[in-house]
Parts: sequence; C-alpha cells; structure tokens
Amino acid sequence: MSRVQLAIIGGGLVGASLALALQETARQRGWRIALIEPFAPGSEYQPSYDARSTALSYGSRLIYERLGLWQSIAQRAEPIQQIHVSDRGRFGATRLQAIEEGVPALGYVVENAWIGHCLWQALDADVIEWRCPAEVVGMQRLDDGYRLTLNDETCLDCDLAILADGGRSGLREQLGIGVSSKPYGQSALIANVSPLEAHRGQAFERFTDDGPMALLPLSDNRCALVWTRAAADAERLLRVSEASFLSELQQAFGYRLGALQQVGARHLYPLSLVEAQEQVRPHLVVLGNAAHSLHPIAGQGYNLSLRDTLALAEVIIGSEAALGELATLQRYQQRQQLDQQMTVGFSDQVTRLFSNAQPLLTAGRNLGLLGLDLLPPAKRWFARQAMGMGTRNL
Repeated sequence: MSRVQLAIIGGGLVGASLALALQETARQRGWRIALIEPFAPGSEYQPSYDARSTALSYGSRLIYERLGLWQSIAQRAEPIQQIHVSDRGRFGATRLQAIEEGVPALGYVVENAWIGHCLWQALDADVIEWRCPAEVVGMQRLDDGYRLTLNDETCLDCDLAILADGGRSGLREQLGIGVSSKPYGQSALIANVSPLEAHRGQAFERFTDDGPMALLPLSDNRCALVWTRAAADAERLLRVSEASFLSELQQAFGYRLGALQQVGARHLYPLSLVEAQEQVRPHLVVLGNAAHSLHPIAGQGYNLSLRDTLALAEVIIGSEAALGELATLQRYQQRQQLDQQMTVGFSDQVTRLFSNAQPLLTAGRNLGLLGLDLLPPAKRWFARQAMGMGTRNL
C-alpha cells in the first residue's frame, strides 16, 4: 500500500499553490506530497484569444512574491491602475486609483492557463508526486488519515487529505459535508472582448437594473467580460449573433472604451453563493471553491482561496503536532474565519445591493458611490477589500 504525508485532491490553481507553499518544508522534513488531478497540464503555454482569466488582487501578488512565483506570473499580468465603479443611467460613481493607494497596481488580470503554467513549472518532481490524469472516486477514514481509491482501482493512504476539487465536489457530498447554497437567480456570461480605444489599465464595474457587469483589462488590448443577467436572458445572449451581442453589450456598458469590435467564445455559469458547512475534520481540509464559491463580480473568490491556502500552509509548517491533527486544522480555520466572513459578506452584499432595481435601494447605492468618492476612509476601506487586503497585512 502506497502512503504519502499529504494528498492534494485537485491540481488546479488552489491545489498547486498549496503544493508550492509546502514544497520547501516537505523537502526539509522528508514529506511526500501527492497532487491528484484528472486533467494533465500541458508542458507548454498556448496563447489564446478566448483564454479564461482571473483578477489577482494586490494581496495575491504579495503572496506569490513570498512563494517566489510573481516574477514568472508578472510576464503576462495586466495591471489594473484604476477601477471605475458606476450605476448605469445614474450619477453615482467612484474611482479607485493605484496611485492614491500607494501601490503599483490595484490588482492584475492574468490568464488562468498562464498562472497554472508558472505553478506547474515551479513544482519539484522529487517532492511533489503528480498522479495525473487520475481521479479520486472514494475516501475511507482511517485512524491516522485517509485511504483514497483512485479511478484506476489503486489505493493511496495519506496523513492529511486536502479536498480542492472545485465547487461541484462530488467527494464533499460523499463525505457527508453539507453545503449552504443561496442562488442569485442569475447567470454569468463570460467572454473576452476587444474595444476600439486603449483600456489603459482601467477596470469597470457597472451596475444595471438587470444585474452587475465587469470589464477587466487584458493583454493585447482585450477586456475580460463578466456580465450577469437573469438566467433566461443570459441563455438568450449566449445564442444571439456576435453583432447582436455586441450591440446589447454596448448599450449596457456605454462608450467609455469606444466601440466594442470583437467578442470571443461565450460561456455561461449559473450563480449562487455556496459554502461548505465544515472545512476541517481530523486529517481533512476542504479548500478553494469546494469550501466557498462566490459571485465573480467582486473578483474575490480566488483571492480568498489563495489567502486560505497561505494560512493553511503557515499553520501546518508552524505546528510540531502530527500532520492532520484536528487542533492544528482548527487553528487554521479560526485564523481565516474573519477573513472568510468579511470577504463572503462583502461580495454577497455588494452583489445583492447592486442587482436590485427598487427605487430606495438605487437611491441609497448612488449616495453610497458618491460617498465613497467624497469620504476617503470609506473609499479606502472599499479599496482594501477590492485589493484583497481587508483583514490582514500580508
């Protein structure tokens, strides 16, 4: 029977970041880490117009600097110099600027494939054992860990299992870990678009009666679009012609970047706030989207997961107890509890407030947006949340 100290189930961005954060300690302590992933990462990065991307907060940059990875990621990271937040057809607006916050950028938009490429290149095969393509189909609790059954019918024992297999985790359900789910009644349309004018590092968050939208700066003067609409309307927009789609998008967004000239492949994601009711058990941690899946409009989901990942790594590295001991894992949960509550609350409340067309709420949020521009402390709090710096100094 093969045994490792840590088994990370899910070799996506969260799982691979945890492996990197623990790599040096694992080398020093003689730990073996298995990274189990159904989809083999390509050895070469392939640029694509339609590539999905993530908005990394400034706080996430600091984490990747600590992990020695930022220099690689930065080669294809588009800095966000300004975030323009507005309410369509109303006068409220606020602008967050990197120069006012004393940072080189408020955040960075990076293609997921590039972040993954940088992570996978940084992992040491002498310490991190890739099981790929492979999938965990069953988990059995042992006195001193877990026994994982893989889809090739082999078994792997581990002292600590990390469940990082995404928001639709079948293993979470199999283990009887409940989830709380709040559907937003909306779907997010994701696509890359090309405007006529240069985006100059500007990100836009625009709130309409039909739901919020964001346009984020990408390389090659593309913008990453997240457009939330009622589920049925989003389905319709997925299917209309490119010309019709661009026309409706232009009407909703306006001409701040001139005419919108091209849109790539469109993808649709139903939106709900999903939180696991347990994140730690003896010898088990639930991490990433398997732990909490947020609305994408506030750009907080991956950044929160990365802060969770660093906190977990630091608690594991700092503990002298046996790997997987519940008291150690509970320390991690207590450390991240406030950050998770504030980030989930911020993301959820911003989304619900700005997706509501009731006159009193629209008036209130206009005053809120104006207030953010007029009151530096309120604006600074909003900026720190957007930068992923809300509850801790990294």
